[in-house]
Amino acid sequence: MTASVKPGPAGPGSVPVTLGSGYFDAMYRAASDPWGFENRWYERRKYALSLALLPAERYRSAFEPGCSIGVFSELLAPRCDALLCCDVAAAAVRAAAERTRGLPQVRVERCELPGQWPAGRFDLVVFSELLYYFGDHDLEQLLRNAVASVADYPRSGDDVHGAIAALPGLARLVSHAEPDFLAEVYIRSDGAPVSVAQATGLV
Repeated sequence: MTASVKPGPAGPGSVPVTLGSGYFDAMYRAASDPWGFENRWYERRKYALSLALLPAERYRSAFEPGCSIGVFSELLAPRCDALLCCDVAAAAVRAAAERTRGLPQVRVERCELPGQWPAGRFDLVVFSELLYYFGDHDLEQLLRNAVASVADYPRSGDDVHGAIAALPGLARLVSHAEPDFLAEVYIRSDGAPVSVAQATGLV
């Protein structure tokens, strides 16, 4: 499970409300790429770092919730036998499906999380600039769903990473930190220290 986020403006503490689909529908009505995923160097660099941090060369089944218009999905797909992408905004789903239509291993769906978490198991779950939109209860449920399936922001990025780190059954494998960007990779673990070499069977 990998998560990469930019810090949101809210500080630590209880966050009861999850931003609903109406917020995101309005963002895509205002602009086809409201966060500049296609054109900003910041985003291209973040995607390159995120891909480089993944310890496995290839994944059998991956899930990217909150895929937006599919820019990262297109980059991630060549490393996946099957990639399921989803977003809550219908306009984003249409754009992501169009962007990845030449990639037969990619499926794009509209779903509202955490309630519509897909069935099945995944080798990789990617949370990119998504988790700080969730209130406390929904964030906890979303992360539990992710752990169970792995073989204007209301929440800060640091808060999100703290919530992931506190979950039992996970160990942090990789961490890359900058003032504006924190990316971490977690794997299922019994609590023993792990390294990329251990995770990939080299030691």
